Amino acid sequence: MSAELDVGLVVAGYGRHYVVETPEGRRIICHPRGKKSDCVVGDRVRWQPTGDEGVIEHVEPRRNLLFRQDEWKTKSFAANLDQILVMVAAEPVFSESQLARALMAAESAGIPARILLNKADLPQIEAARERLKPYSAMGYDVREVALKARPAESRAALFSLLQGQATLVLGPSGTGKSTLINLLAPDARAQVGEISQALNSGKHTTTSTQWYWLDDTRSTGLIDSPGFQEFGLRQISAQDLPRLMPDLAGPSQQCRFYNCTHLHEPGCGVRAALEAGDVNESRYRIYSELFAELSAPTRY
Repeated sequence: MSAELDVGLVVAGYGRHYVVETPEGRRIICHPRGKKSDCVVGDRVRWQPTGDEGVIEHVEPRRNLLFRQDEWKTKSFAANLDQILVMVAAEPVFSESQLARALMAAESAGIPARILLNKADLPQIEAARERLKPYSAMGYDVREVALKARPAESRAALFSLLQGQATLVLGPSGTGKSTLINLLAPDARAQVGEISQALNSGKHTTTSTQWYWLDDTRSTGLIDSPGFQEFGLRQISAQDLPRLMPDLAGPSQQCRFYNCTHLHEPGCGVRAALEAGDVNESRYRIYSELFAELSAPTRY
C-alpha cells in the first residue's frame, strides 16, 4: 500500500506539523497518521494529500539518526545525514564537554563529524586553537572561519566542504550558526517566514530543525538545529565510552583486565597513556565525568 504513495523529504518539524518537500520541490504541511509522531528532518516519508495539506503514512528506513538522550526524554536532531559540523567559536569560550558529547553521539550513530571554529579574527583564537589541538591529533578535521569578518572567503571554503552532502550544523547558541545559515542560504529567512505564515506562527523559527538547499539542483543540504546547553548521552553505556573516544580507544585495548573502568585498576592502558602524556588531561576528565554520569542509576 505505502509503495504506491508519494515520496517526500521532511524539511522542517514544528511539534506535530511537518513540512514535506516533493521531488519537484513543492513544500506541503503534513501531519502524521495517529497520535504518535516519530518523524524527523531528513526522513524520507510516504504521504498522501488531504485537501491543501497531507498525511504521513509511513517513514522509510533510515541510514542513521543523530539524537541525544537524558534521564527524561530523547531529542532527535535529524536523519539520513552525510556529515555533522560541530560549531564552536573563539568567543564565547566553548564547553569542551559539550563538544566531546556531540562528537561521541555522532560516532555512536556512525556519522562523520568535523569541527568548525568560528571568529578566527578575534584575539581569543589562539586559546581556542590550543584547546582543539587534541581533537586534530585524534583525527578530527578542524576548520577555521571568520563568518562576519571574512564572509566571502568563509563562504567559498565552506561550500567546498559541504557540496553534495546533507550536513547537520550543531552547536550552542552564540557560535554563529545563524550567521552561517544566512551566509550560505541567502533565502533562509524567507523560507522560515513562508513556513511560519503557513502555520500562522512565528515563534518556533529558532527552536526547530530546518533543512535548507544551498544550490538550485538541490544536491547540497544544510540542516540548522536549535542551540543546546545540555547534551545527554544516556543512549550510550559507560563501558562503551572508550570505543567512542578515538584517543582512548587504542590505550583501552592494553588494559590488564577486560572489564577495566580506566579509573583505578592496576595495569590500565588508559591511565598509563595519561601518565605518558599521550592522553590529554581534560579528555580524561571528560571520560571520568561521563563514566560517573552513565553509571549512576536512572531516577524515575
